[in-house]
Amino acid sequence: MSSESLSVARPARALLYLHGFNSSSASPKARLVKAACETLARHEGRPFACLTPDLSYRPDLAWQQAEAALESLGHEDTLLVGSSMGGFLATLLAERYGLRAVLINPAVRPARFVADYLGQTLLNDASGEQFTIDNSCFDQLTALQWERIVHPSRYLLLLGSADETLDCHEALRAYAGSRALIHPGGDHGFGVLPEYLPALFAHGGWHVPRSLVLS
Repeated sequence: MSSESLSVARPARALLYLHGFNSSSASPKARLVKAACETLARHEGRPFACLTPDLSYRPDLAWQQAEAALESLGHEDTLLVGSSMGGFLATLLAERYGLRAVLINPAVRPARFVADYLGQTLLNDASGEQFTIDNSCFDQLTALQWERIVHPSRYLLLLGSADETLDCHEALRAYAGSRALIHPGGDHGFGVLPEYLPALFAHGGWHVPRSLVLS
C-alpha cells in the first residue's frame, strides 16, 4: 500500500474548519461542525480536537492565521474543512502538508471574484468590523493562487448545483479526479450541510452513524 493510501485510510485526530470570506466562527456551518466534533468525541470517549478560527478579510493574514491554527493542532492527521474562501485556504494547506480536505463550494480563483468588490466597504456582522477591499487583497490572492492539484484523492467536494456566487463546474474542473457530491438546487450557503456530515467525517476516516452526527 502506498503512503498516499495510508494517509487516506488513517482516521483523523483533529479537524480544522476555515470559514468563508467575511464570515466568522459564529457562522451556522462553523457551529454545526464544532458541535458535531464534540458529539463524536463524547461518543468515542477520546479527544477529537476541533478549531474554527476567525480569519481576517485580508488574504495574507487569513493564510497566516489558518497555518497557525493547523500548527497548533499538528500537521499530521488533521482533517481540513473549508467553505468558499476557506476552501481555497484549505487547499493551500492540504497541498503543502499532504492532508485530506473537505471543500464546501470552494473558491477556485478568488482573486477574480474579489476584483468585483474593489473599492467597496463591507461590514462583518459578527465582529462589527468595517473594511474596504483594495488592490492589496487582489494582489495577495494572486500571489497565493495554486496552479493544479497534485493528489485529487485527498479531496471531497460538497457542491450546490445552484450556487449563486460560484460556478460549481469550475470546482469540478479544477479538482478533476476528486470525489464530489453535488446537492441539486443547493445554494452557496449550503444549508444542507447536516445531511452531508456523515460523508464529511468519513473522508477523515471516521465511520459514524447518521443518527449520531444529526442528533
